[in-house]
Amino acid sequence: MRYPVTIAATLIGLAICLFNYTGYDPHNMVFFMFSPPAWIVDLFVDIHEVSVLLMYVLTVLTWALLGFIADKIILSSRESSRRRSAR
Repeated sequence: MRYPVTIAATLIGLAICLFNYTGYDPHNMVFFMFSPPAWIVDLFVDIHEVSVLLMYVLTVLTWALLGFIADKIILSSRESSRRRSAR
C-alpha cells in the first residue's frame, strides 16, 4: 500500500521545522500557526522551557500521523466504493 498523503504531510512538517530553524521565522509565527504540539505545550508550560528539538520531532510526527489518518480514510472510502460497484 502506498502512503502519498503521509509522505506529503511529513514533508510539510519538515518544511515548517526547517523554515523555523533557518531563522527566517524570527518570532516563530509560522511555527506556532502550523505546529499542533506547540499549541498544546503552550497551554501547560512556558514554551521557552521546552526543548526546540523535541518540538521539531513532535511537529513532524504529528503531521505524519495526520497524513496517515488521511491515507486510511481514503483507503476505506475506495474499498467501500469498490464493494458497492461490485454488487
